[in-house]
Amino acid sequence: MDILSRLLSLMPVAGRLDVRCHFGAPWRIDEPGAGPREIRYHVLIAGSAIVEDAHGTPTALHAGDIVLFPAGGAHVLHDGSGEAPSAVEKRVENGLEVATNQTDAHRTDVLCGRFLLPAVPQRLLRENLPGRLVVHSAPAGGHAPERLVRLIALLRDEALEAGPGSDSLVNHLSGALFALTLRYASGTDAPPRGLLALARQPRLQPAIDAMFETPGRPWTLPDLAALCHMSRATFARHFDEAIGRSAADVLTDIRMTLAGRLLAQGNQPVAEIGEFVGYQSDAAFQRGFKRHVGMTPAQWRAAARAEA
Repeated sequence: MDILSRLLSLMPVAGRLDVRCHFGAPWRIDEPGAGPREIRYHVLIAGSAIVEDAHGTPTALHAGDIVLFPAGGAHVLHDGSGEAPSAVEKRVENGLEVATNQTDAHRTDVLCGRFLLPAVPQRLLRENLPGRLVVHSAPAGGHAPERLVRLIALLRDEALEAGPGSDSLVNHLSGALFALTLRYASGTDAPPRGLLALARQPRLQPAIDAMFETPGRPWTLPDLAALCHMSRATFARHFDEAIGRSAADVLTDIRMTLAGRLLAQGNQPVAEIGEFVGYQSDAAFQRGFKRHVGMTPAQWRAAARAEA
């Protein structure tokens, strides 16, 4: 399995469409920070926009572009005019909230939603993706990825027509949108550092496969380097260049993500889960989990079930 498939199988993502914004200039969308199990996203259906946040310079968006915020930070979308935005009216059409400002100049259509993450520790996803991720559906000098264009059109149509089963379909289509967005982000000429960059590093794939398949094995840096037919120093350098973190850090993230999922979904004793993910004693697992997640395994299990 490739790195994206492994990530999505360990952390399956659903989605929810919150509002369709149909604005004329001047307009502005202020989004607060996301919840602990949410990643906010926006799909520009028509028009243009500027997106700003704490993770980079303002970026121009055009029809078909997607922006998401894996770190969960607050952000702003606006028309770029610098003028005070017009008043917004909200209504519900076919179960979907629609926001308009009754202004006809330079019309822009935006779908705003959330990717919903499962009850697992989030560091594997959030700390290995950029704070802001933009995928241009028609990159400069290239062509729009046909699957992405079709998926966005289907998501838009289901949201607007609200036929039988549309709520469920929109949620599942949003999850597919997350996967395709990460796929196309990892395939650009300059993919971001982190897990997406590993998709361009087939020499490191054997080590990643081993971490996901047998996380309980006492892996050492020389072990992982040998799987990739590299020296320890060469492996460490390639890994750091690709992802910006050590192999040991990523292995810990994988172990804790798997442990969190097992704790949330079953009744297996905590000590057995710790042993399964590579900890030789219950005490060591308890310490490691609390340091990584901020609560004990028992507290995590109780919190995950309370949210279910």
